[in-house]
Amino acid sequence: MTVSLLGAADIRRLAAELDVTPTKKLGQNFVVDANTVRKIVQAADVRPSERVVEIGPGLGSLTLAILETGASVTAVEIDHRLAERLPQTALDRGVPEGALTVVDADAMRVTALPGEPTVLVANLPYNVSVPVLLHFLETFPYLERGVVMVQAEVAERLAAKPGSKIYGTPSVKAAWYGPWKLSGSVSRQVFWPVPNVDSLLVGFHRDPEPRGSEEERLRTFAIVDAAFNQRRKMLRQALSGIFGSSAAASAVLESAGVAPTARGEDLTVDDYHRIALAAPAA
Repeated sequence: MTVSLLGAADIRRLAAELDVTPTKKLGQNFVVDANTVRKIVQAADVRPSERVVEIGPGLGSLTLAILETGASVTAVEIDHRLAERLPQTALDRGVPEGALTVVDADAMRVTALPGEPTVLVANLPYNVSVPVLLHFLETFPYLERGVVMVQAEVAERLAAKPGSKIYGTPSVKAAWYGPWKLSGSVSRQVFWPVPNVDSLLVGFHRDPEPRGSEEERLRTFAIVDAAFNQRRKMLRQALSGIFGSSAAASAVLESAGVAPTARGEDLTVDDYHRIALAAPAA
């Protein structure tokens, strides 16, 4: 199977045909360089016969690079014009029928994915990247790994470790599902239009076993939110609203083996989970 990738001229021609102008509202920055989309697919280690989900395929440059490996793709696209055109683009570029399934929907509202894909690969809009990633990890437990291209600051936050200034709510919530690491940089010049921010690749592998129940996750995430809403305060103060008082918060923290004088950025996801388990039932 030979799949022909899109070049810059192809992408501009398709956009003109569909009367599509990339919009900031949808965070659309189309990749116009074949080497870059192949780099993303290689970083994700996509293999033949795997099922991949792509969020926001746009005009299809990354989609075709995934399909080039022999994998099949479920593509979730919010723009109706792009969703309608993508299957024809794939056929025109040598993709066999049945290899691509397009879901015309808002990724934040999708609750089922055809084919139950195990790999996530995407060029994510900067304005919704973290909520979309967390929604997919929460909703689709069969997703085992993935690589996404996001704004550099977002990627660094997702991969941040405790104790760093950029470690925060996204870092802890993403780590609930498994480890994250930076997987490469991407030049601004490969996008149309050229964005005013840098991009990085960031990847994850889901832990083989769930960290805890859904109830435990919700309790843990509520504690994480409270801790980072007042990140300069000691945890006994930052969590006093959840537990009723600083004294009550201190008791829960000590029960969980966490110093009440610690701050939110000092704790691992396991620490936060232990606090949730030590907390009195609501």
